[in-house]
Amino acid sequence: MTFPVPQTPITLDRREGPYGEVALRRRQGAGDGDGPVHEIIANGCFLMDTSDGRSERLLIDAALGALGGRPAAAVLIGGLGVGFSLAHAAASPAWARITVVEREQAIIDWHRSGPLAAISGAALADPRTVVVHADLVEYLHNTSDTYDALCLDIDNGPDWTVTEGNESLYSPAGLAACARRLRPGGVLAVWSAQPSADFEKSMRNAGFTGVSTEEIQVARGVPDVVHLAVRPA
Repeated sequence: MTFPVPQTPITLDRREGPYGEVALRRRQGAGDGDGPVHEIIANGCFLMDTSDGRSERLLIDAALGALGGRPAAAVLIGGLGVGFSLAHAAASPAWARITVVEREQAIIDWHRSGPLAAISGAALADPRTVVVHADLVEYLHNTSDTYDALCLDIDNGPDWTVTEGNESLYSPAGLAACARRLRPGGVLAVWSAQPSADFEKSMRNAGFTGVSTEEIQVARGVPDVVHLAVRPA
């Protein structure tokens, strides 16, 4: 019996930006569709790929479920990533407004005119969708806009950030900024590669209620999770 020899990923684009290096790579494999797998690497750290978008979709579904059918809901997606969360949100009529905040211009470009357009093209063309090129942490502190749900996926989790500056998002000041951006009864949903009991405690200490964690099994290792919390009405 012979086995296929693993192929070295091919780097399609690599750029230096204000937060370091970001790269888009392609490798062979059974992705979420039938084509090759694309993966995003930031400063040498694997962020995400297109092999399985279940947990990114859960991020949206869990927030929507926690809202309980609130009409004309507005959602902020923190991090464009490979586009699964955006595409899933745009596929639902429940969201009246979809704002995506992405700090890496390269990632936005890969979606608008690059290989990731196959995932997000229809969602980006949706009139409900607005893409904001900004650092999410700064945006949350500076904008006056409010939302029914914040769906945040900019790190591998609260305990495994891509850059040191992102740590402030999960701090008391960062969670307070999230609460200000949420309308009463609004939902905070945070994706993580592993559960974090400390982050659950931080959300409760910040005044959020209904704190819970939803899991989704992955091929290897601990489940991906979505941490959920509600701003009191």
